[in-house]
Amino acid sequence: MPKAHVDRFEGELAVLVVEGREEVRARSALPAALREGDVVDLDTMTVDAAATRKLRAEVRAARRRALAKKPAPPGDFDL
Repeated sequence: MPKAHVDRFEGELAVLVVEGREEVRARSALPAALREGDVVDLDTMTVDAAATRKLRAEVRAARRRALAKKPAPPGDFDL
């Protein structure tokens, strides 16, 4: 089941990140309550709450590291 996270909204368009690449979709084709940073299942068009929480925690940790000027953990870090 493909999943994407909402990078941003641009007017009536939503910019999603799907497998590391940006994809633009009509905002009206997505769940009405969708917010920036949410992870959406593209098969069911539902928000994956657990994946959204995990992604937000990863982003918070990355921001804390950046502010503390600590090196990033080894390996790929893809948002």
